[in-house]
Amino acid sequence: MKTDIEIAQDAVMKPIREVAQSIGMTEDDLELYGKYKAKISNEYYDKIKQNPDGKLILVTAINPTPAGEGKTTVTVGLGEAFGKLDKKAVIALREPSLGPCFGIKGGAAGGGYAQVVPMEDLNLHFTGDFHAITAANNLCAAMLDNSIQQGNELNIDPNQIVWKRCVDINDRVLRNIVVGLGRKVDGVVREDHFVITVASEIMAILCLAADYADLKERLGNIILAYTYDGKPVTAKDIKAVGSMAVLLKDAMKPNLIQTLEHTPALVHGGPFANIAHGCNSVKATQTALKMADYVITEAGFGADLGAEKFMDIKCRKAGLKPDCVVLVATVRALKYNGGIAKEELSKENLEALKKGIVNLEKHIENLQKFGVPIVVTLNQFVTDTEAEYQYIKKFCEERNCAFALAKVWEKGGEGGIELANKVIETIEQKPSKFAPLYPDNLSVKEKIDVIAKEIYGADGVTYSPEAEAAIRKIEDLGYETYPVCMAKTQYSLSDDMKKLGRPTGFTIHIREVYISAGAGFIVAITGNIMTMPGLSKSPAAFGIDLTDDGKITGLF
Repeated sequence: MKTDIEIAQDAVMKPIREVAQSIGMTEDDLELYGKYKAKISNEYYDKIKQNPDGKLILVTAINPTPAGEGKTTVTVGLGEAFGKLDKKAVIALREPSLGPCFGIKGGAAGGGYAQVVPMEDLNLHFTGDFHAITAANNLCAAMLDNSIQQGNELNIDPNQIVWKRCVDINDRVLRNIVVGLGRKVDGVVREDHFVITVASEIMAILCLAADYADLKERLGNIILAYTYDGKPVTAKDIKAVGSMAVLLKDAMKPNLIQTLEHTPALVHGGPFANIAHGCNSVKATQTALKMADYVITEAGFGADLGAEKFMDIKCRKAGLKPDCVVLVATVRALKYNGGIAKEELSKENLEALKKGIVNLEKHIENLQKFGVPIVVTLNQFVTDTEAEYQYIKKFCEERNCAFALAKVWEKGGEGGIELANKVIETIEQKPSKFAPLYPDNLSVKEKIDVIAKEIYGADGVTYSPEAEAAIRKIEDLGYETYPVCMAKTQYSLSDDMKKLGRPTGFTIHIREVYISAGAGFIVAITGNIMTMPGLSKSPAAFGIDLTDDGKITGLF
């Protein structure tokens, strides 16, 4: 079997003009970035904004395991399957980050015969969106430090600077640094920090902003620091808004590429779901809904993170209403949750499956709390058995969930027809009654408590003294109505990555809380989650190379 990158490199892509024409776009609606990728012009959305919205389908998953789940693969394959059924469908995805690409995860463009292409471009520099976000973030940081250096007219306390620099690489030594060393002209000596670009508030802002005016307002609201007397200092205060907006001008436009079967794919924005809100841009999703009858999007990691934030942050902020949720699992991942070692997952083991399926059960229960109908799908592996399939199918149907197999990794769109038909049937027979999990008027702690107990299954929540103080300040500043973005390990429903399955008898510990006033949410960091990942002993970067004739190898 070919590797994912070999399949992608052997693909015969259509010029992006032709892909655009298949959904009624003209060349004037595009800003071309070579033959196979383009940005969608601002004028195009104005042309179609009166169109009725298509049906919005969210693809999410159980907690990720080393056994693999294939959420993006299913998302892409489902979009291709709608094409096989002659349905007008568009996929809306996040852009991959360079950090995990060169770290542990590798590339992120789907897999097998359910991929978006050009795969190498997407996983590397693509259209430069992440570089623009990085530049805007760091320009703001430079202007903040310059404001202090040039007389500090705003009375900024260097010990209360909360804005961090960013880079889209896993680089642990930048988590905690000292800047301003050297001569007096080199700046004020202070402690500083880096986050990975996908955790930058500017990434979240880009993904939630409706247009340039909204972008600038959100940028202006970013809290960068506090004065000596405790008042917030914003990006507007240091006059950074216009320059940041200019750097983000083109990054605001959604990107158009294609799947291996030429289904249009809008790929735009990429906040992580374990440390940010985990969804592609509102602008891309809203554009897709005006372009097609069915829009298939995804949210990062498991449903406890990505789907919860999609519902409680993205949908709340943008007025979106999902019509169906596809919950992805694999037989192998469920057996892994049942305590079986990775090396033993290829063997049929119904006892392990029965133990591990509680993870799927919890995610079903969680998603049902949002009032959206659910289709559970198994991303098929060749080692799966019919007995395992039948057990899972019966389990799901007993919980009022439709069920379908997905064979998209091996067969592309053809392998997703069963799933696509089940999704269409579910949308037609079970109207969505979507509602967020909690109202805006709860206190910060009440919102955290609801998520921890209702979604994670925790007994309660504990707070560090620093988190307690931060919550008091957030409420004093009047931001308590904002939704909460939980930063938590993706590997467990709890904040301990080693607790698999459906853990009970645990508490969630909040060690840090801060306000992302521009994005419009409150971030609560649990356990030992890091906003700047590090590289492993043998990162994926070891296996990535460029041949003498310019061919990229080992990307995925």
